[in-house]
Amino acid sequence: MSEKSKSDRPNRPRSSADRPRGPRDGGAKFGDRKPREAREGRPPRQGSDDRAPRARDSDTRPPRDREEVTRKPLPAGLESRYAALEILDRVHEGATLEDALARTRPFDNLEGSDRGFARALASETLRRRGSLDHIIGGYLDRPLPKKSARVMDILRIAAAQSLLMDTPPHAAVSTSVDLANDRGETGGYASLINAIARKIAKDGPAMLKKLPARTDTPSWMWRGWERAYGPNGAKAIAEAHRRTAALDLSFKPNEDLDAWRDKLSQEGNEARIMPNGTIRMKRISDVSSLPGYDDGAWWIQDLAASLPAKLLGDVSGKNVFDLCSAPGGKTLQLAAAGAKVTSLDKSGARLERVVTNLTRSKLTAFLVEEDVLRFRPDEKADAVLLDAPCTATGTIRRHPDIPWNKGETTLTALAELQGKMIDHAISLLKPGGTLVYCVCSLQREEGEAQAKAALKRNPSISRVPATAEELGGMETLINRDGDLRTLPSMLTAEGGLDGFFAVRFKLAD
Repeated sequence: MSEKSKSDRPNRPRSSADRPRGPRDGGAKFGDRKPREAREGRPPRQGSDDRAPRARDSDTRPPRDREEVTRKPLPAGLESRYAALEILDRVHEGATLEDALARTRPFDNLEGSDRGFARALASETLRRRGSLDHIIGGYLDRPLPKKSARVMDILRIAAAQSLLMDTPPHAAVSTSVDLANDRGETGGYASLINAIARKIAKDGPAMLKKLPARTDTPSWMWRGWERAYGPNGAKAIAEAHRRTAALDLSFKPNEDLDAWRDKLSQEGNEARIMPNGTIRMKRISDVSSLPGYDDGAWWIQDLAASLPAKLLGDVSGKNVFDLCSAPGGKTLQLAAAGAKVTSLDKSGARLERVVTNLTRSKLTAFLVEEDVLRFRPDEKADAVLLDAPCTATGTIRRHPDIPWNKGETTLTALAELQGKMIDHAISLLKPGGTLVYCVCSLQREEGEAQAKAALKRNPSISRVPATAEELGGMETLINRDGDLRTLPSMLTAEGGLDGFFAVRFKLAD
């Protein structure tokens, strides 16, 4: 995208700290204003995750700075378990699993298979935490005190190794006892951990098979899914969440997908072209090693996440706002389709990820660090894509921490915010413009109910139903109102997809 004159661009949020800037590394352009806290030579502040505020569960313990503690070397084989334990600790403090992986020094110090094992152990422990807690609880005379939350995590890690990861029982037991003995606060529980871990290794597999899918789902989520999709639908969703997600790659228009499928296919992990034009592979540990990564030929984006932008139609040459844009998949889609994209997010740290993705993909967009509700551009948009903050319950396959860091109070607060964002997004449109509102949530309060309420509040907009043609022929992804509604339990033979809702509105001329 060529550099636009100042008079041609929407105004950027102003502050005394802002000053003009140009393109970064030949990739992303921040427009005539530099996002606050994102200047060269100054580290960006840590912003909140725009997907949702975090609600701590009953297992939360006060945060502490573990990284300043000097530790003696751990016994061989224990480093990865210790890293997984520290990752879980950060998640209990309110961090996302993604952030915990990025900010846990013991994990950073691991390499190769040890690093992969630590990540898998933390992920599977969270994915099946409800089932693990149920089994562990059967061996406890009384619940452990809250101050002993780390002991419970050690038991979860022991159970996950024995029941979910095919770790030899003696290794699962002995390493868990070693983890307990590593600290005085947990050393007194070493005998208890040893006894319970041994019993779980022996009898746990049979117990695990008998547990229903809802065991790994918090009650408030399950109730919402039953109301929305019925008992069988809720069960199918919960079962889908027990499986890890596939890897979907989005490509620029006019790429030869047949050729890329052949390049990407590996023995035992053949690539396949999906109906929406993405390419799917099984989950792999190092995407940077795949063909096309360094050239920016593709970016990672779940099949469902690629669909809302398609509802904007032909965006070539149009002025499009992508609101709450980080980490940038939809911004890349729109830029690759020829749109003049303004990519907005309130977190400078998250916008840096958009910069990275745009630069690697050799695409351009104007980036703005600002809260959606405060965004006041001089020029209105032909189209707006609002990927609003939400509970993200449709992405549990990828983010197994979500069930344990969200609550009904979070849902209520987010639903109120989403309504305000929709109304403000409408005000950013030119007459006749298009708004697509979407969330990666399974909760109707954030999807179908928001669409209905928005139409009632704003008589100047009308709903434009999605078509099967726009979605690659996948008619089953369109609900009875004509909106996009995907569930993790759909396309199971092909590997499933994230849960998403999207509705298209048109503003009157």
